Amino acid sequence: MASVTYDAASRIYTPGARPAINQLHLEIADGEFLVLVGPSGCGKSTALRMLAGLEEVNEGRILIGGEDVSHVSPKDRDIAMVFQNYALYPHMSVADNMGFALKIAGVDKDERRRRVEDAAKLLDLEDYLDRKPKALSGGQRQRVAMGRAIVRSPKVFLMDEPLSNLDAKLRVQTRTQIAALTRKLAVTTVYVTHDQVEAMTMGDRVCVLKDGVLQQVDSPRNLYDAPANVFVAGFIGSPAMNLLQVEHDGRSIQLGNDRFEITGDALKKTSSNKVVVGIRPEDIDLGSESGIDMDVDLTEELGADAHIFGEPKNLDTFQPLVVRVDGRRPPLRGDVVRIAPKMDRIHLFDVETGLRLNGDIPDHTPHAALSDVEALADEEE
Repeated sequence: MASVTYDAASRIYTPGARPAINQLHLEIADGEFLVLVGPSGCGKSTALRMLAGLEEVNEGRILIGGEDVSHVSPKDRDIAMVFQNYALYPHMSVADNMGFALKIAGVDKDERRRRVEDAAKLLDLEDYLDRKPKALSGGQRQRVAMGRAIVRSPKVFLMDEPLSNLDAKLRVQTRTQIAALTRKLAVTTVYVTHDQVEAMTMGDRVCVLKDGVLQQVDSPRNLYDAPANVFVAGFIGSPAMNLLQVEHDGRSIQLGNDRFEITGDALKKTSSNKVVVGIRPEDIDLGSESGIDMDVDLTEELGADAHIFGEPKNLDTFQPLVVRVDGRRPPLRGDVVRIAPKMDRIHLFDVETGLRLNGDIPDHTPHAALSDVEALADEEE
């Protein structure tokens, strides 16, 4: 077991072009489960491959357990990687697949068998040790890939979207098993996913990347309750946070035909007479006397809850506004509803920089332009 440090680490494929990973500063504690998340092309897999030694570190350095491994070969870094496609040998049994790395390392047969059986017990694979991978389900194959990593007792586990080949139900089941297992083993784990629900449910901390730049690293709860900028606000959460651009007078904001007072000095920090307001779908009330009228364009019924989507009148939104409502009697398509935000739960962001205005923001938080939000909206569509 060991800590991991990215010390201003950069990966530059083409000189003069934007780095795939740009000056990444990140501390991962011994035994921590850290998730790297972001949209496609954000650099999360590149950051993982740099740690594994599969990508060059062009600037800065990477440390494992305090030792600089930036130019150490992958086989000498004492890491174990779990891949998206399992990477199992089809002609070998489960036991041989799990113990192959130990065999190459010269571990004697009895010790190999003991470690494989111990890992199989942890992963509920004891009845499958003599089977070939083709006789296993997708979830079982993924557990075999996990077992192959576990038997090596590495300092660090690296997982590159290991659940992406599983169906939805099996993903939920397997992510629970992986999270529980890594915490039981207390091994430092770096996990890459594009699925922010996976990130929020599995990680001790979550690192959000965009265009190779760290946007925010924090606990799942803090990422949700206090996104550092408008990109994180628009990315974290399912459904995504509603983002509106509205006018303000330094003391209140204009929503539809009504003005809503803002306590504190957040509006005094803005760079213009407009501000971006973020509202979570669950933080909007229906049926208020004051508020905004909205035509319901779509209703998604989810059982206990429902989501209604629509275009609020007299408001500039980056995408259709979504409201979480009671699933038993939701408004239907064509209805007109009046909505009002819970003012003690709104999020405020600067129009120019995209930075959060209400609440403490880390000094290193990068600016995020409004185009970041518009790009996210386009990606979701």
